[in-house]
Amino acid sequence: MEILYSTELSVPLFQIAFLLTLTTLSLLFGKIKLALLINYLFTLYWGFIFNKGVLFSSTPGELTNFAFVYFGFGLVIVILALFGFVAHRD
Repeated sequence: MEILYSTELSVPLFQIAFLLTLTTLSLLFGKIKLALLINYLFTLYWGFIFNKGVLFSSTPGELTNFAFVYFGFGLVIVILALFGFVAHRD
């Protein structure tokens, strides 16, 4: 559990600006669920794909199983949210 408290993740400034732009535009057009999904996808990307070298370099066996299961559940949530967007139109 110590690895979670001691890990420092970096996020490029242009990606933060892109996130803020997409979120602001979706909120201005009244798409609150889309804004939440955009924020969730960026968080998932930053936490597991962009910084995977930082997360998995220190102790390879300690975090990998939990991280893959957690990332898998994250992808399932994204798929269910996209299915909900397609199935339910307001």
